[in-house]
Amino acid sequence: MVKQRKRKINCLGFLSLLSLIAVLGWTTGNEGFYGFFGFAYYLRYFWVLPDELFRQNLQKAATCAFLTELLALVPLMFLCAAFSDGRRAVPAAFGLSFAAAILVFTIALLVLEWREQRGAEP
Repeated sequence: MVKQRKRKINCLGFLSLLSLIAVLGWTTGNEGFYGFFGFAYYLRYFWVLPDELFRQNLQKAATCAFLTELLALVPLMFLCAAFSDGRRAVPAAFGLSFAAAILVFTIALLVLEWREQRGAEP
């Protein structure tokens, strides 16, 4: 009897489900939800096999994103407190630092994958 290998699911693809939140932009008329369409980019990872190098690149990108969020939070909190209403400063700073972390994560992972592909070519 031949044992079939079970295909591993790349869980990073599940981030694309966050793009469904953008539908609330149509139903509520709040244009702020349209930014969630950016998570549709992660659909492509359902077709990427998660090997060791992919996991290492994922860890590097996540580390960059985490440090970006930590380093951006306090300055953004001061900026938001200075330029907006004091009650909205903390949620705005957290939201902006989270958005910066997601952006850095995506760009870092894209650059690491590009370097990997370029290194694999003759």
